[in-house]
Amino acid sequence: MTSTVPASLPRTAEGSALQAVLLDMDGTLVDTEGFWWDVEAEVFADLGHRLDESWRDVVVGGPMTRSAGYLIEVTGADISIEELTVLLNDRFEKRIARGVPLMPGAARLLAELAAHKVPTALVSASHRRIIDRVLDSVGHHHFALTVAGDEVTRTKPHPEPYLAAAAGFAADPRRCAVIEDTATGVAAAEAAGCRVVAVPSVAPIAAAPGRVVVPSLEAVDLAFLRRLITDTDQLP
Repeated sequence: MTSTVPASLPRTAEGSALQAVLLDMDGTLVDTEGFWWDVEAEVFADLGHRLDESWRDVVVGGPMTRSAGYLIEVTGADISIEELTVLLNDRFEKRIARGVPLMPGAARLLAELAAHKVPTALVSASHRRIIDRVLDSVGHHHFALTVAGDEVTRTKPHPEPYLAAAAGFAADPRRCAVIEDTATGVAAAEAAGCRVVAVPSVAPIAAAPGRVVVPSLEAVDLAFLRRLITDTDQLP
């Protein structure tokens, strides 16, 4: 079930230019990108195929249909995207049933955003069933709004998920700070007009105007995110 925005939710972060913080999930908030690759490798091994490590950079951060389709194509596996999607989600859900590890700095950042009543959303290419299972571990209360990959018409790298999250808060996307770990997610957020903090997990991401790259969430706090919006306002 998609979360909704309470009527009493503040529409700005204590009067600052920052209106909302939108967080990716896998590899950004929780340390699960490796889980996904392990699950993909296990499922394809069951199908009689071995995944090449070089394919990992291609599928990381992508929507399930794109990742599944790519792996079917390069392996030649005799399975449909729909069938593979079910197998992957089932195997991943079992993998995270006992909890998921948070990325360094994630717990502290979520607590700070909550303490300052900053509207915060989780925006993921993962399906709703996976998001809800992860949030059983992380805490649903941290997010006033969540957007799943199977609840939008076009998921990342299309901007729709981030535009939907901003609209849910009645926020200007240009006043939203997005935290992402993959090029796919960064592309989606920037296409939506958001300001991006990239925390690369598997593949490197270059800095760019309106975007900063940091080694981990330990380098990110509320003051940092507010400066990101303010500094971008001053760009020519």
